[in-house]
Formats: sequence, structure tokens, C-alpha cells
Amino acid sequence: MGPVTGIGTAIRASLAAALCVGMLAACASDEEPQSDPAATCADVPNGTPIAKAPPPPGPAPTTQNLATNPEIATVYRSGMVPVDTASYAVSTANPVSTKAACEVLRDGGTAADALIVAQTVLGLVEPQSSGIGGGAFLLYYDAGQKSVEAYDGREVAPMAATENYLRWISDTDRTEPKPDARASGRSIGVPGVVRMLELAHREHGRDEWRELFDPAISLADQGLEISPRMAGQIAESAPDLALDEPSKAYFLNPDGSPKPAGTKLTNPAMAKTLGAIAAGGADAFYTGAIAQGIVDATATASGGRTPGQMTLDDLANYQAKKRTALCTPYRDHEICGMPNPSSGGTAVAATLGILENFDLSGYGPTNLDDNGGKPTAEAVHLISEAERLAYADRDKYVADSDFVPLPGNSLDTLLNEDYLKQRADLIDPGKSMGTAQPGNFGPVPLGVQPQDKEHGTSHISIADQYGNVASMTTTVESAFGSFHMTDGFVLNNQLTDFSAQPVGPDGTPLANRVEPGKRPRSSMAPTLVFDRGSDGSLGDVQYVTGSPGGSVIIQFVVKTLVGMLDWGLNPQQAVSAVDFGAANTPVTGVGGEHPNINAANDGADDPLIVQLRAMGHQVSVAPQSSGLSALQRQDSGWVGGADPRREGAVMGDGTG
Repeated sequence: MGPVTGIGTAIRASLAAALCVGMLAACASDEEPQSDPAATCADVPNGTPIAKAPPPPGPAPTTQNLATNPEIATVYRSGMVPVDTASYAVSTANPVSTKAACEVLRDGGTAADALIVAQTVLGLVEPQSSGIGGGAFLLYYDAGQKSVEAYDGREVAPMAATENYLRWISDTDRTEPKPDARASGRSIGVPGVVRMLELAHREHGRDEWRELFDPAISLADQGLEISPRMAGQIAESAPDLALDEPSKAYFLNPDGSPKPAGTKLTNPAMAKTLGAIAAGGADAFYTGAIAQGIVDATATASGGRTPGQMTLDDLANYQAKKRTALCTPYRDHEICGMPNPSSGGTAVAATLGILENFDLSGYGPTNLDDNGGKPTAEAVHLISEAERLAYADRDKYVADSDFVPLPGNSLDTLLNEDYLKQRADLIDPGKSMGTAQPGNFGPVPLGVQPQDKEHGTSHISIADQYGNVASMTTTVESAFGSFHMTDGFVLNNQLTDFSAQPVGPDGTPLANRVEPGKRPRSSMAPTLVFDRGSDGSLGDVQYVTGSPGGSVIIQFVVKTLVGMLDWGLNPQQAVSAVDFGAANTPVTGVGGEHPNINAANDGADDPLIVQLRAMGHQVSVAPQSSGLSALQRQDSGWVGGADPRREGAVMGDGTG
């Protein structure tokens, strides 16, 4: 049997070519990997790709500006089923990466070891989403210590960045950076993921650091074929990629046309870069020739672009940070997420804390199927209203608290039970509030409307045989980041997650303004769920989840957690289910890519959409492209799910 249905011939070919080399030389023949679910690290056939027909001509939708399409939407793989494993499991957004990480777990590595392999391979097979030129947040459960640790590998602004760094070129040239803030050098933050992975590996790894780069080095040298998803993103981004000579040479044909799916890419520059990091550790990335390449690429003015002001000292002085994981109760569980500078953990916790005041168990999806059934209007309404309230506080108060203090100098102020009960009381069960007001905590920075996009993002969920669990969301921000490449990898545009405007209309400084050495606010929400003891202590880890999706990550994670914890959906049903939710605007998103949603005629013929609009929701049925993954502990091991909207896969050891 062949590999995962719906991945396409390009992925199948790259699987066969890439996974029989280097550390993955366990292939016994030239035949494709067997798809027996009971086999170790096997690729399980899963789902039937469907592409919905375009809606018929009709009135133009009025709600298509909702930013719910983090990367290009692709086909939906209908009918995906959960994957059962015995003692370890991994889910990433690409089967090549999943296979490589799974092999590490099979050979005795820890979740921390597998993360390095997953990230470096992802940087090759989906460079539009993540890579060593970006940043990440990681939650890691150490089974031996029974501890949850939060690792912050977020990019930082260079020390030369002023509050107007993204707003205009200089105080004497008050025009926007060219060609725009994102594609200029001003958007590039000091990358953080390499230093963060080194820190996590030092504390939790078993394998030798240098060996964990072999799969990606072999893949870069021997080549991979462009997948259909990468090809679609190259085509969409081609005009911007053409402005950077290394990006143009790698992603485009000599005539400037986008390289199509099936094209073989080799990346000797990346192989050399990874080899240097393997031999010299993260210092080889943050100092020396690679660091100089990052500085030079940031400072380039080719094509009339405004240069950035990153220095070698900015790179050499970068530090990954360990934060205190944000753990809050929800029903019988403890939900652990990232604290700021990510707002993801805070907003997820606030939403769930508000929802705890409602009995959601009676509002589960109808017509339950492998795709998660169809959500009820009552559930979409309550969850979206809770999210509006959570986003209102997140938008105003949450930023890098090393620079901007939180109300009461603690997230407890925004998340205490009494306060969230007051927020829940603001929800009208029959009518949408449209836009929520933030809570009043006195004179604090005004805050901003959501700025973080993180459209080029990926998520990795891993459980190893020792009981350790990792949830890591990783990003270059927008698809292909800043479009700048150096030494074989894409550089982020993470600084555009700051507010370009430093002050609000009344002149009050904004919480998420640019400051030297500051980390931009994020929405990434890697999440671990534990049983909760009667004394409030952490029990066993039960669930792992997370997603890409910019500020919509919060909504993707909430719908998945509610699906598993309140409605008893298995991980695959929970991630496959309709994406829905709201930021703090009158618009409620209901993913029109889902086979159980009738998006024709702007949803006018879908009963769910009709009900929501009758309740005052301005519903968008624009396709959404979450990249969720989820793992759930069970008596026999783990069961996992990967998002049908991308190319992801779950693998592990078999149950047979």
C-alpha cells in the first residue's frame, strides 16, 4: 500500500528519496514505506482529498476581509482517522518531517531530540512556514522531574530599533520602509529557535547534538521535491521572492516563473549551515560567518529596499528564556500554555475560564462523523463571545512584560475566577455583542488592535517512550517570512508583529510598540493538558495540541480543546472539525473549506450560518487553513490526529 492519500506524487517521491538516507537508512529496499498502521513509523493512508467547487455567481460576500487564511488554503482530506501508537508518537505538518522525527524516537531519542530533527527538516520541506531563521515557543513536560517548562525562543528587535522603526525610514524621511515594512530589512528580528532548541536539548536530550542534523543535511544535499502546498505558496509569493536574489534563485525558474510541484530542490548552502551548527552548536549560528550573512541580508538595499539595522552584537547577545508555564484549571483538567510575550496561552486560558461558566456538553456537534460533525449554533455563539472578551483584554494588556507590566504585574489579574465569571455574565445567550470592551484595570498602556499575523507558522506535537511530551509552535511570521534568504534559509519578518504606531489616538504609549531588545507579541499557543488532582496538583499529561494560524491560533486551539474535553471527540475528529470562532470584531469565522459547511452563496443556504446571522454574527465562510495536531494518552499508548487542511501526518510505534 502507498503513503498517505492526498499528499500527492511530489510528497511520495520526496518521502522515498529523503527517508532512506543519513539517520533514516533503515529502509530495507527501494520500495515505498509500508502503510500498515501497526508498523513502526509507518505512513498511514488517511483521508480523501476534496476540493469544493467555487460558489455560484451571486451577491459579493461582505465579510471576506477576515484574516483567517494564514497561508494559502489547500484541499481538505475528508475522512481522516486517528492513528494509534504504543509508546511514542509524533505529529508535524509534513510527512517527511514526521517520519524523520519518528525515527529518532524509535532509536531511543527523547522528545527534545526529535524536535531538532523535526524543525530542521520542516525548514526544507515547508520553508514558507518555519525554519532556523525564525522563532518558536515550546512547552516541555519532563516525566522524570514531573515538571512543565516553557521555553521562549521568540525573536527580538535589534538594539538600534526605535519606536518608529517600522513606521518610517527615518525622522527626516517619514515614509514607510520600502517596498513595505514586511519586505524591507526592518521586519527581520534576531532569530531565536536555534538557541532555544539548544537550551532544551541541553536539559532534556539524550542523543548527540551533532547527529540530530544528519537527516536534514542529507535531505538538503540529495534533494527533495516541491510539494503541492509549497508550490502553491511559491506561486502566490513569486513577485516578492523575485526581489531577493537568493530567494529568486532557489524558488523561481530563470524566467521568473514559480517552480512547480515535483521540481527537485537541492540546498547545499543549507547543508553547509546545518553542518556548522551541528559541529559548533548554536554559537556557530549566532557568531561568525552565518551571523555575518544574516546581518548582510538584513542590511541589503538591493531593489530599493529599506535596510534593517541588526548588528553582530544583536545576534551574539541573543538569549532564549525559560518562563513559568501558564497553568489554569478547566473542569477536571489543568491547561498549561505559554505566558507572554505570547498572548496565546493567556487568551486560551481566559476563553476557557469564561466558558467554564456554561455547560457546553449539551451543545456538541450534530451528525458526528470522521470530520467532526457540524457544530451547533449555540456552541459557536458561546465560544465566539467568550473569545471576543478574551481578545479584548489580550489586545489591550498583553505584550512583552519585560518591558510593559501587566495589570497587577501578573496574569492572575486577567485570569482569576471571579473576574472571568464577571466576563461570562456579559454574554447574551441569544445575541452577539459584536465588539467587546476590555476590563478596566486602571492607568495602563492603551494596547492595540491585533497586529500579530504569524502566517508562516507550523506546529509539532511529540510524546516519547520515556513519558516526556513536547508541544512546539514555530514560525517565520508571514509565508516565506521577509522573503530574504541567507546561507540557504529564510529570514523571518517577525517584527511586523509589533504595532507600527507607537501611541494610540490619545497619545498613550501602546503596549506592543517597538522597543530595542523587545519581543513582539505572539498568539502561538502550544498546549499541554493534564489531569488535575483534588488538591490542584498536576496529574498525568493527557493531551498535546497546537496550531499555526496567526491571531486565529487561539480560536483553532480552543475549538480543539473543547472538542476533546467537552464533547469527547477523538484527536482526529477534534482537529478535523469545522474551524470557527472570533477575534474582537463583529465577524465570526466558520471555515467554508469544510465538507459539512455549505459555503455557496456566502453561506446563505447553510442552516448554521443562517442561525448565527439571526443572532447578530457577521459570518465569514472564507476558507481557513489551520495546521492543528493533537495527541491523546490512552491505556494502550497514544492516539493522534493531524489537520486535514495541510499535509501533516501522525506516526509512531505500532499497536499490533
